[in-house]
Amino acid sequence: MKIEKRWVISFIIISIVCITGAFWPTVTQNSYVLSEFGTTDHIVPADVAWMLTSCCLVLIMTPGLSFFYGGMVGRKNVISTMLQSFICLGVVTLLWVVVGFSLAFGDPVGFGSGEHFYSFFGNPTTFAFMDYVGVLPHKKLASTIPFMLFALFQMKFAIIAPAIITGSFAERVRFISYLLFISLFTIFIYAPLCHSVWYPTGILGSYFGVKDFAGGTVVHMSSGFAALAGVIVLGKRKNSAHIPTNIPFVLLGTGMLWFGWFGFNAGSALAANGTAAMAFATTTTSSAAAMLTWVFFDRMNGRKVSALGACIGAVVGLVAITPAAGFVSVPESMFFGFVTALVSNSVVNCRFSKRFDDTLDVFACHGVGGIMGMILTAIFAHGEDASLLHGGWNVFAHHMMALVLVSIFTFFGAYFLFKVTNFIIPLRVSEENEHIGLDLSQHDETLDPKLKPITEAHYG
Repeated sequence: MKIEKRWVISFIIISIVCITGAFWPTVTQNSYVLSEFGTTDHIVPADVAWMLTSCCLVLIMTPGLSFFYGGMVGRKNVISTMLQSFICLGVVTLLWVVVGFSLAFGDPVGFGSGEHFYSFFGNPTTFAFMDYVGVLPHKKLASTIPFMLFALFQMKFAIIAPAIITGSFAERVRFISYLLFISLFTIFIYAPLCHSVWYPTGILGSYFGVKDFAGGTVVHMSSGFAALAGVIVLGKRKNSAHIPTNIPFVLLGTGMLWFGWFGFNAGSALAANGTAAMAFATTTTSSAAAMLTWVFFDRMNGRKVSALGACIGAVVGLVAITPAAGFVSVPESMFFGFVTALVSNSVVNCRFSKRFDDTLDVFACHGVGGIMGMILTAIFAHGEDASLLHGGWNVFAHHMMALVLVSIFTFFGAYFLFKVTNFIIPLRVSEENEHIGLDLSQHDETLDPKLKPITEAHYG
């Protein structure tokens, strides 16, 4: 059996990383000293317990997403679609440990000085292999929980971001090319955007005043625009018409996502407090409003009330409230879900969207949902001069400028990375393998026991 060089190289890379870990010198957190930041021993047990729980909740969202997407695709591509989400648990975890966390939260790299210093990304060597990340809290980033717990919580966000993208190019992407792309996406788009929004000196958070409580900008806009770029680069499927294989899978996945989203949003308070409770409440209320709005709006437009529509609407509501979960009231969260469901539903069903083969409408749901969440947050967020309705005209203007910048950066950045990936390893499977289905052609697995594994000649 002939082994392709690309798989040999992949094995060599993972071998080097894991063997390096065995000999990497352990650096204690106590020796981590910076002029601005440092450690403290003030740990709040309740906060630790809640954040450990939140980590578990956010982690289960990725398997939930795999069921959500897997049930929507055709029968020949269920396993491959689910694996594309699930494999992120492996790829992004190791990337995060080696360099990702450093790029997102390491020593800031930027311009200016003092209070006017603005950074774009972190030094990739600051926390390499989790150096200086230990059991003590970090004064600025996580003051009541172990710094390691903060790093792990952020890791779960990094894992699901590229997993979301997979729904846009389902049924036609080569698996090894996909692995390369999500690695590049995590390093060059997600981590810098995470730093720019959530690091204390990050330019989008500190200069533009972007309010993103739990990742509407960092996770959903980045993945949504990357999905759009992927659709344009890969082109349409040969047969874009398919019947969803397993609607119960979609319902199960939606339930897992809704359940996990409580950790996603309420966990972003980084404490067991009132803000977490409010984020918990706004999360479920927005999703409920969006789900009902979606199904009723479908019926008004002559479409049947469907389980698929209810599930998509619920997820859109979760996306919409994410950036504002801890900043708005429960009644306002209903409006978030309502408006975003109307906009996303209209985008999904408009003629222009049909020109692009976004297999599972990732941009219309996550991209548009993230945009709407960012706009509505800039309008409704509570606090003095926090949003348009609270006298923050300047904040609102900066928010809209940041929205444009994030859209440009994530779309064109992802477009470039797709092109680079395609240059190194072609992104699309062959027409023959697309017809066979990715389950068999990429993985030699199938839901249909009557089908036999294909020959090695067809693989790739």
